[in-house]
Amino acid sequence: MTPFSTVHGRAVVFSRPNIDTDVIIRIERLMNVPRKELGRYAFEALRFDANGELKSDCVFNDPQNQAAPVLIAGENFGCGSSREGAVWALESMGFRCVIAESFGDIFYNNCLQNGLLPITLGTDAIAALVADTNAQHPIFVDLGLQIVVAAADHKFHFDIDRLKRDALLAGLDDIASTLRYEAEIAAWQAADQWLRPWVWGASDI
Repeated sequence: MTPFSTVHGRAVVFSRPNIDTDVIIRIERLMNVPRKELGRYAFEALRFDANGELKSDCVFNDPQNQAAPVLIAGENFGCGSSREGAVWALESMGFRCVIAESFGDIFYNNCLQNGLLPITLGTDAIAALVADTNAQHPIFVDLGLQIVVAAADHKFHFDIDRLKRDALLAGLDDIASTLRYEAEIAAWQAADQWLRPWVWGASDI
């Protein structure tokens, strides 16, 4: 996955609570749309009217929000089914970071596995970031320092698991992180096959 270090740019404010993964991307879109093109169908029911035309009052259709790297979402964002495609759709829209008061647990972990940084902040911090966004201030996110900065007097620290942070900084998902120890794993397997051949089976010796 793409390493995450810092992000600087405009934020899109979408404060509606309890947005589930089916709202982010409909399941049928995951069956025949390439991963990199899912962004065109993200939030489909909110962005398009019954005639398939873009709604002018949807924040995701605002020209100034196109390719914005940060999404400020409502509480319990990404709840519902364990749909990794929801993360892919957000990435395809250009988002690198989602800030919310809370997330669906599976969605949160799917973000970390795909290079999309989920940041949990309190109500007051998010309100300040929303006000800064409305005042046209860009947002700066530094994963190494674990801070979000908007206006000069608005700097907020966020918590993240250290191992997950280091994996994001290096661009490693769980599989890639494990493969860094491939030589050590192979050495252990060889030693264990010699010590306990009955565990591995005759065909593996």
